[in-house]
Amino acid sequence: MFKLFASLIGGAVLAVALSAQAAPAPIIIKIDNFTFNPTTLVIPVGTTVTWVNNDDVPHTTVAEDHKTFRSKPLDTDDKYAFTFATPGEFPYFCSIHPRMTAKIIVKAS
Repeated sequence: MFKLFASLIGGAVLAVALSAQAAPAPIIIKIDNFTFNPTTLVIPVGTTVTWVNNDDVPHTTVAEDHKTFRSKPLDTDDKYAFTFATPGEFPYFCSIHPRMTAKIIVKAS
C-alpha cells in the first residue's frame, strides 16, 4: 500500500513539474537610452512580455495598430506587461518619442 501511495505521489510531483516547465518564461524588454532592448523579439504564443523603463524620462509602449496594447506613460523603473495570445508580428513604438521602435514576433506553439 505504501509503495502505491509513494508511486502516486511521485507521479503527481512529476506532473506538476512538467506543467510548470511548459509555461513560457516571462520576458523583459529594457527601455534605456531612448531604445527598446531587444529591438526584435521572437516568442511563443502565451508569453508575457514586461517592459521596464530604465531611462530618466517617461516612455510608452504602443502597438502600431494602436489597439493590441498600449501602456500609460512609464516613469523611471515603471513596468508594463502584456501577454501575447495570438501569433503574428507586432511592431510598436513610444508615443512620446516616435523614433523609438521595435517589433515582437509571436510564433504558434
